[in-house]
Amino acid sequence: MAESWKTRLSRWRFNWFPAYRSTGARIEYIAADWQEIRIRLPLNWRTRNYVGTIFGGSMYAALDPIYMIMLIKLLGARYEVWDKAATIRFAGPVDRAFMRPSG
Repeated sequence: MAESWKTRLSRWRFNWFPAYRSTGARIEYIAADWQEIRIRLPLNWRTRNYVGTIFGGSMYAALDPIYMIMLIKLLGARYEVWDKAATIRFAGPVDRAFMRPSG
């Protein structure tokens, strides 16, 4: 599904919001129905840890607000959505050639 003008504007606002911008991530796509969002988090000096992989905190910061916003948009104004808790399951090292877990 293509982006609508509303989701394109939302993506632009999100990417320029200082708190999200400082995570190093950028939203690249928001579906018109808000059921799909694509995020890019590059490995660079701001997101790299001591052993050369992306900080878990960087991944969490890039994704934390996304699920709440998606639910707000999908459920509508009749519902109140709070981000109460989250977990990250690390799959293991990533094969950079194909960008999927190796093994």
